[in-house]
Amino acid sequence: MNQAEENIINYLLSSHQRRQGEESLFNTYSYFIDQAITKYSISPDEAFDAYSDTILTTIWKIVSHSFEGRSSLKTFVYQIFHNKCVDLLRKKTTNKNSIHITVSISDLNIDISDAAKSSIQKIIDKSDMDMLSQRLGELGDNCRQLLMLSADGYTDKEIAAAMKYKTSDVVKTSRLRCLERLRNAYKQSLAIR
Repeated sequence: MNQAEENIINYLLSSHQRRQGEESLFNTYSYFIDQAITKYSISPDEAFDAYSDTILTTIWKIVSHSFEGRSSLKTFVYQIFHNKCVDLLRKKTTNKNSIHITVSISDLNIDISDAAKSSIQKIIDKSDMDMLSQRLGELGDNCRQLLMLSADGYTDKEIAAAMKYKTSDVVKTSRLRCLERLRNAYKQSLAIR
């Protein structure tokens, strides 16, 4: 492991320099995104999402001391990223996903009047908004503020300035992490219903 990799790990393990470590880790291997677009024939968004997930996984592994240092940090990150890209390709090529296709109420041809449809849709929308607001409240102040700014149309660069993040890339990674947490909380609440 080289000195730069050791510095990233030390930053991530330090409570005072963790954000700097996250940014360094993200930026150091971001060229993997372009390689994945070419190598795996996936879209830039898919490659970025896989890379963001990789960085989050790597940070978790380092902070939880699961990374033992038997390989270089670059090799470790690359292996996780490679696996995520392969998983993405498998999802695209398998028919398993078609089993779980859901149909929204609005897609069904239900024979009810337009006024009744409008009322039903309002009830569904209000229920969804109430549940979403409740789940947002459970995420914590940073995630809630970041997601609200994003929903209000602020760019990642503007959010980085407003919330004191160093780069818009860190904002995007944080936003994806918060969205995933919100999605999981929302799914859990739907399962309870």
